[in-house]
Amino acid sequence: MKKNALVLSLLLSPAFGIAQSNTNDTVRNIELSAAQIRSAKMNPLSEKALSTLQRSEIQKLNNAQDLPYLLQSISSVVVNSDAGTGTGYTGIRIRGADLTRINVTMNGVPVNDAESQTTYFVDMPDMLSSTKDIEVSKGVGMSKNGVGNFGAGIAINNLDVDNNNRSFQFQSDYASFHTFRRMLKAGTGLINNRFNATLRLSAVNADGYIQRSASDLKSMQFTAKYIINAQSHLVFNYLNGSEKTGQAWNGVPADSLSTNPTFNELGLKSDGSYYKNQTDNYGQQYYQLFYDYRINPAFSLGAVGYYTKGKGYYEEYKMAQAYADYGLPNIIHQIDTITETDLIRRLWLDNDFYGARVHATYLSKKIDAGLYLNYQEYKGRHFGQVIWAQQGAPDNYQWYHLHAEKKEANAYGMLDYRFRKHWSLFGDLQIRNVQYDLFGFRNNPTLTNNLSYLFANPKLKLIYQDDRQSASLLLGIAQKEPNRDDVEAGKQALPKAEKLLDLELNYSRVFLRQFLVHVNVFGMRYHDQLVLTGKINDVGAYTRSNVDNSYRAGIELEGMWKPLSRWVEIGGNVAISQNKILNFVEYIDDYDQGTQIMNQYKKTDIAFSPNLIASGKVICYPLQPLRMNYWKGLSVTLLSKYVGQQFLDNTSNVGRKINDYTVHDLLLHLPLNIRNQTTLTIRGGLYNVFNKKYVANGYTYSYQYAQALTTVNYYYPQAGRRWTIGLGLSF
Repeated sequence: MKKNALVLSLLLSPAFGIAQSNTNDTVRNIELSAAQIRSAKMNPLSEKALSTLQRSEIQKLNNAQDLPYLLQSISSVVVNSDAGTGTGYTGIRIRGADLTRINVTMNGVPVNDAESQTTYFVDMPDMLSSTKDIEVSKGVGMSKNGVGNFGAGIAINNLDVDNNNRSFQFQSDYASFHTFRRMLKAGTGLINNRFNATLRLSAVNADGYIQRSASDLKSMQFTAKYIINAQSHLVFNYLNGSEKTGQAWNGVPADSLSTNPTFNELGLKSDGSYYKNQTDNYGQQYYQLFYDYRINPAFSLGAVGYYTKGKGYYEEYKMAQAYADYGLPNIIHQIDTITETDLIRRLWLDNDFYGARVHATYLSKKIDAGLYLNYQEYKGRHFGQVIWAQQGAPDNYQWYHLHAEKKEANAYGMLDYRFRKHWSLFGDLQIRNVQYDLFGFRNNPTLTNNLSYLFANPKLKLIYQDDRQSASLLLGIAQKEPNRDDVEAGKQALPKAEKLLDLELNYSRVFLRQFLVHVNVFGMRYHDQLVLTGKINDVGAYTRSNVDNSYRAGIELEGMWKPLSRWVEIGGNVAISQNKILNFVEYIDDYDQGTQIMNQYKKTDIAFSPNLIASGKVICYPLQPLRMNYWKGLSVTLLSKYVGQQFLDNTSNVGRKINDYTVHDLLLHLPLNIRNQTTLTIRGGLYNVFNKKYVANGYTYSYQYAQALTTVNYYYPQAGRRWTIGLGLSF
């Protein structure tokens, strides 16, 4: 079995550089300790459900854009950017699941915010310069870390201490919209066969395509490894990121797209000018400590301790704010009563997240088993300050100060049993216990909720693998709790937890050592999925509501061809799916009657879920056949992406949709070996080659007024043709 898996791994990895199976993960991560190998091998994903970007490809593509933009070539992936360029606030959807449903981990440590359940990659600037690999899984995916996938997962490995030689690297990129990235990284190499450390410093600045959406991003990462003895070692990882970005999250009104597509309404003042410091300011620090102990070739123990500190605010100018909304009295001036004022406010978050995990793993010829025990706590403080008011409020007045606590204990066990030469059976179970206590919301400060959840998330998978092909059948369940916004409701209106039943059938085959084909058929059935309906709950908040039955079903096809001459690679994928809510009720505010209008729909499309997504990639090494050793590393890459039409809400209304679009990028990469181990790298890129005007995200709302229904659409237009050039030096 292991020999056959190794042959398939060699075919898949060097020749094609795409998804690999569990056993292939072990081959790829052979430089890690035994306990870390087991951790990587725990991933119970089939070849097609797991897509991986390796360090070499990450370094080639990394040019100041956030992590989601590197994942565009993976099937079923759609990305977007508030600023329109991929720098600053960015988003990603995988099979229609957004970042509140995508389980993001860094070295196995949860990254998703405990309350909003989303991930802000802008808080981790240029982390890609330290990243060894990124794995994307779809469906229920991994369960041992975080909340478990509820549609997809992104696992980031940035423990950058595997180089045993001293190293230095500098990279600078300049691009359209005054985008400028600088990165400096140095490694000690292995000292006295015991110690190894890497330090990276990065800065990214960009104006953005949208007005006043500039980004000022900085980060530092320090990673150190200490080898205690032949059986054990410690790894410490510290990542510090800070960001200041202009607010562009309101998008552009539909009626401005053709006349002023870069329009930004945020920060408008009473005199018609715009507030210059309408910004988001946030910093995040990650502390991670890993211990691995190999008892014998089969049995290993490990532990992880982690702490994440986040603190920051967004500052905004607000016109005509009612004093009552800030707990302030109206101003009485003779016979006039002044009820509102212009002001500048800061909305703060101050969060602490910490936890620990211990695990034991066992690996033999037929059995791969592991047990993981996790405990984590989150403490969040939410407060608001009025730092200036036109009148009626003192400077630095604080009008709310609320907090929330979340505790989780979970256990994860897995067993992979190879019962025949080519066959194995995998099973795992995660038990999660969550206690979530909330003590008020900004608009409902006296509302408290004490919530408790207990989830069992099991999976079972049958796997076949030989020298040329692999196949698997997976059945799994994932459940998750509502987020902070969902539970801003009275006790009787609290939403229920969501449940996902996932079926995945995967098949891959290598032909003639040159062709690779992946096929994945999936069916994801949701019960009580939370979606926006427009309904106002019992405390006056617009929150998501449960829908009884909804599903995603489709097929993902991927192919790659690399001739034995190795001068060209051609690959692509297509995802075809149906994404439906069986019974959907829409609520629209009726300002004429002071109520809400209710509309019922049958079998509507789930919002932001295109039925067709496709991408293609052609990589050419034009000088390789000429045997020009000095220039042979030159590569030219053409990337193409098609995203079908998608709807802004769940009504399938053609007046509330995003049109389909196709974009093409052209990249050039030239590494020059100057002498010995010194490499000079030149690279460039032309993005959106044909200057396509398109939008990648948006939102909508409707209301009834004066007996007329009005629908308002907002969109996030993306930049047209743009370029980048870069220069790097490493030795």
